Amino acid sequence: MSENLHIISTGVKEVLKEKNLLQNIGFQVVIAMVLGTLIGAVMGHSATMFSPLGAIFINLIKMLVIPLVAVALISGAAGLGNSHSAGKVGFVTLGYFAVTSALAVALALVMGEVFQPGTGIDVSGVEGMFSAEYASKGELPTFWATVIGMIPTNVFQSLNDANILQILVFCLFLGIAISKQSPEKRDPVINGVNTIVDSMVWMINKVMVIAPIGVFGLMAEAVGTFGFGALMVVFKLFVVYTAAILIFGFIAYPAMIHFFSKTSAKKFISAMKKPQAVALSTASSMATLPVTMDTVEKDLGVRNSTASFVLPLGATINMSGNAIYYGLVAIFFAQLFHIDLSIGAYIAIIVTATLGAVGQAGVPGPSFLVVAVLLAAGIPIEGLPLLFALDRIFDMIRTALNITGDAACAVIVDSLIEEPEEEKVYQDQQA
Repeated sequence: MSENLHIISTGVKEVLKEKNLLQNIGFQVVIAMVLGTLIGAVMGHSATMFSPLGAIFINLIKMLVIPLVAVALISGAAGLGNSHSAGKVGFVTLGYFAVTSALAVALALVMGEVFQPGTGIDVSGVEGMFSAEYASKGELPTFWATVIGMIPTNVFQSLNDANILQILVFCLFLGIAISKQSPEKRDPVINGVNTIVDSMVWMINKVMVIAPIGVFGLMAEAVGTFGFGALMVVFKLFVVYTAAILIFGFIAYPAMIHFFSKTSAKKFISAMKKPQAVALSTASSMATLPVTMDTVEKDLGVRNSTASFVLPLGATINMSGNAIYYGLVAIFFAQLFHIDLSIGAYIAIIVTATLGAVGQAGVPGPSFLVVAVLLAAGIPIEGLPLLFALDRIFDMIRTALNITGDAACAVIVDSLIEEPEEEKVYQDQQA
């Protein structure tokens, strides 16, 4: 009974508890993607009439994800604040994010060199799309500028501007502060925050009901606007990119689960089908957060205190799918423009792509951080609009890998960090 109460108080309720309904939503999303693609191909530019459907869906998601991430981070930090293992959880989590992002870039570079996605491509028909207007968007801030920029001077302004890193810093700080209060002061506040989390999850569940309609509109607009001409130019890149995502998602992460946790890789892969379907439909790690939390806690047995800390943090800064994208795009354009990359250029790509992946917010939209990666390696950026035309498709796929990495981190951290007996008693009391 206490386990059921624990799930109810921290996980996804009602809609996502019904597995058949969730599977139906995933099936509906796939059907919507296929129909949207066909309608876009047939109607051409006229398919933009369906764009409001996608805009409404994405705006509803954006309306909810920032408040959800804020309260979930406060809840997670408050739950870990009194834990003797809190420092270890943070250290292991951040170390995992850094290492997996760097490995993802390295895999992308190897795949790019082996399969040569940018060689032998005729761009004469699409050179009109080339532009250098994005060069100003590629500057990465210095280390100290990044650190200072993470500290909000007005947290309400940070929430209004959706400055994810500033929200993260404040909410983690506030959550730890709440955990340091006396139990009679702390417990009602934590219960209130958890109630808000449940309420936000309920709202996102209702929005997810219209996900197939939104996905149909997004796909119809994308295909209708850009057609298949641009896709053919980057088709080989897309195939290699998808292969790299599959390797990392279905080989690398399950291997990590097998060696560093008590959970079986098969169980992990099976459980992740649900959040991956939602990630494909929304192209947003944050929008998928409630589904990921429910899966990790209920299906994979991760403690709520761990999940509530690791997953919102991962949805903010853990972007291994983006790291693969940055690395492959760099190789693609280097080959397209016949540029031989030096060892220094490869190192610059790995470092910049890893840092860029951390700085990429978990919401859908064109990723201009790839500009910084290209500039760091001395690669021309004129051809970048070729990718922006299809960024939605790339984004959907890399988001599915991003949330898989978040879940893998939660499972591994929960297995590596032993929970003292007195903390287990406290967790049971909270449940």
